[in-house]
Amino acid sequence: MTHRFDCQYINGQWIPSTGDAKIEVENPATREIFATVPDGTVEDVDRAVAAAKAAQPAWEKVPMAERVALMRRVIDYLKAHADEITELEVKELGAPVTFTRNLHVNYPIARIVSFTDLAEKLPDHYDFPESTCTREPVGVVACITPWNYPLGQVVQKVPPAILMGNTCVLKASQHTPLTAYFLAEAFEAAGLPPGVFNLVSGRGRSLGDRLATHPDVDMVSFTGSTTVGSMLGQRGLASLKRPHLELGGKSPFVFLPGIENLEPAVKKLFDSIFLNAGQTCTALSRLLVPEAEFDLIVKELLRQIPNYRTGDPTDAKTAVGPLSSLAQYRKVRSYLELGLEEGATLIAGAVPPEEPEGGYFIEPAIFTNVKNDMRIAREEIFGPVLCVLTYKTLDEAAAIANDTVYGLNAAVWGKKDEAIDMAKRIRAGNVYVNDGPRDITAPFGGMKASGLGREGGPEGLFAFTEWRAIFDKGVL
Repeated sequence: MTHRFDCQYINGQWIPSTGDAKIEVENPATREIFATVPDGTVEDVDRAVAAAKAAQPAWEKVPMAERVALMRRVIDYLKAHADEITELEVKELGAPVTFTRNLHVNYPIARIVSFTDLAEKLPDHYDFPESTCTREPVGVVACITPWNYPLGQVVQKVPPAILMGNTCVLKASQHTPLTAYFLAEAFEAAGLPPGVFNLVSGRGRSLGDRLATHPDVDMVSFTGSTTVGSMLGQRGLASLKRPHLELGGKSPFVFLPGIENLEPAVKKLFDSIFLNAGQTCTALSRLLVPEAEFDLIVKELLRQIPNYRTGDPTDAKTAVGPLSSLAQYRKVRSYLELGLEEGATLIAGAVPPEEPEGGYFIEPAIFTNVKNDMRIAREEIFGPVLCVLTYKTLDEAAAIANDTVYGLNAAVWGKKDEAIDMAKRIRAGNVYVNDGPRDITAPFGGMKASGLGREGGPEGLFAFTEWRAIFDKGVL
């Protein structure tokens, strides 16, 4: 299948960028440049926004049943091309093939299914004692997504926004832009009207700023770092655009005293912090353990870590692939050096060479003797690095868990009632108790510096709407 990676997708057409510059797409496992996309311009953004603005009034009048039917055709297209999407994501991100198929392809498709099923069931109005209220589309939504889950982050924004009657301009990551082209092709194949979805590739600094300040953009939905999200949110608020921000995390996992079987608890921890090479905003990067059980827990950590083999992402036996880029490699390496300088003990993993030998591989690492005022315990490393901290009492555990500017994710393992009690004490938008699975029908998002708003579930649909109250019973 031939893809139009050399074009922008604007107003239902594949068209060249107004500029000549290109962005190279690198395979982080081999460092091969295997594709290029346009390094888009502000003029490209303006054309995309104009197309979205022109299409929005007609699109919001399309009945929900027709929007749902169209989205189901998008789902069918993505399912039919799942093998090709998997192969492409392995190359552009470096995540191992089994993990990619399950978490980067099948799971995002399941999210679109969830949004579509929910949208189909939503009432078209709400009756209050003296009024009738409807949820109306926000308008033109700018979606700016990161590189770590190339399809997964996009589908948290674009499908729900479109289902709720909005039009979109997507600026996908410059580092992993290719998967977004599949979504554009899926919308095209499904028969989405021109202008409802537009894709502009390019660098975040210039295109993101233009989207955040464009007078015809009504909402900015951003996923990425807290620093960039705060800046874009402030830029958008200057013209009163609605900010929707899913940002960083430094998430705690509290092991309660007396866990009878540590094996599943450690596996859940390692899957979170080591898979996707630790490049996950919800990664459980701080492990809090009872001081009296430290040696026992460390023994189990060291027993299981060989299961997380680093290597060729095309090998089905590989668990951990490379970091996504040279910049990420250098960043994570610098934190490993910093941890040693701060006095932490590296009991697994090692500081890799200053210049990578081949791909951007870093072995999963575990620090002990970590204090919560160390930078490695406070800053988002975004790599396969786990910090182990100890506590004496449950009150101290809760205090350490909450002693962070972030509040995106958390987990607690122990006797169910005690674990639920601890979960309620942690200031985070999502808290896992024992082996509880992720529920894609539930709202997802963070507290504190981890963001504004929610994605997923009914709230993930309602986020792209405005209330309209019609007072029709003599109130006025």
